[in-house]
Amino acid sequence: MEHQASVTESVADRFTLWCEAVVARLPWGLDRYVPATFLGFALINSFTFGVDLLLLTALHGGLGLPIWLSITLAYIAAFGLSFVLNRTFNFHSHAPMGKQAAVYAVVVLVNYLAFILGVGSGLTALGLDYHLARLLAGGCEAVYMYCAMRWLVFRRAPAVTAATTAA
Repeated sequence: MEHQASVTESVADRFTLWCEAVVARLPWGLDRYVPATFLGFALINSFTFGVDLLLLTALHGGLGLPIWLSITLAYIAAFGLSFVLNRTFNFHSHAPMGKQAAVYAVVVLVNYLAFILGVGSGLTALGLDYHLARLLAGGCEAVYMYCAMRWLVFRRAPAVTAATTAA
């Protein structure tokens, strides 16, 4: 069944419909277990991870900044972009941005300390190339960040039902 875009559909709506269509075609019944937001997150964060690596390379490899500073600056830029893109295109959040940004800041801080500095810098200190260390740290952070974005940052308010309003 093909979907024709209407004038009122936004780019974000089309992105979601595309993710839903791809997930619906997953083999072996995986469509029951893989939410479309997971695919959207993977696409958006793959893009922002590429931005992170480009900035890291430019800052450390090009400008010669210390690795910790290069990682930090690239990380802040990439995760700011990830927040905006996921909020708009993937989770379609219309909740007040301030509270979400505050929760996101805490989630990102934990991610930064545990995975980016902990795993990334630790592996670099052990002699692993900083690009490879960042890739390994990125795998760990991907799982953590998706779960945090889905269930903490952009969680949906519980649906109000007739039973809860009658009580």
